[in-house]
Amino acid sequence: MSTIITLVVLAVIALYVVSIYNKLVNLKNRHQNAFAQIEVQLKRRYDLIPNLVETAKGYLKHERETLEAVISARNQAMAGLQAASADPTSASGIAQLAGGESALTSALGRLNVVMEAYPDLKANQNMMQVSEELTTTENRVAFARQAFNDAVTAYNSYKQQFPPVVFAGMFGHGQDANLLEFEDSAAIQAAPKVQF
Repeated sequence: MSTIITLVVLAVIALYVVSIYNKLVNLKNRHQNAFAQIEVQLKRRYDLIPNLVETAKGYLKHERETLEAVISARNQAMAGLQAASADPTSASGIAQLAGGESALTSALGRLNVVMEAYPDLKANQNMMQVSEELTTTENRVAFARQAFNDAVTAYNSYKQQFPPVVFAGMFGHGQDANLLEFEDSAAIQAAPKVQF
């Protein structure tokens, strides 16, 4: 009788361990799929930037440096995306992508400031269309990034809980996944300096 009880207890424990393994795999796949959604939107964004620069070129002949900075930042961000796409669980790949995206956002911000000085450019139909598509894509990237970060948080939270934490390392889920943050959080939290 005690042998049967022991076997039943062992079977229940084995089934529980299998369910932990399956949930870890499921959550990891979710955050990798969420990264794939970010990748789609970022590629769309990178494809729009040359159109934006090309449209602006004719008006911004004296702003060549700004246009080159945008293209350079785009290329840096694309390299970061390729590194992160190779292994979405890699901390260095995610960090490289975040750095590239921060540089690109900054360069696009400088371009927007320069474009303010050219009313004819802002009124150009092609420029308005490309700008609108880029803004829409930026929103999609933000939503995809939020979904990715939610999936990463769910994965990390589950595998850090007891009892999954006991088995996560054995099942190849020892390292936490990294959140994707495009902004420099220290710079955002710093109070702006105002001088008169």
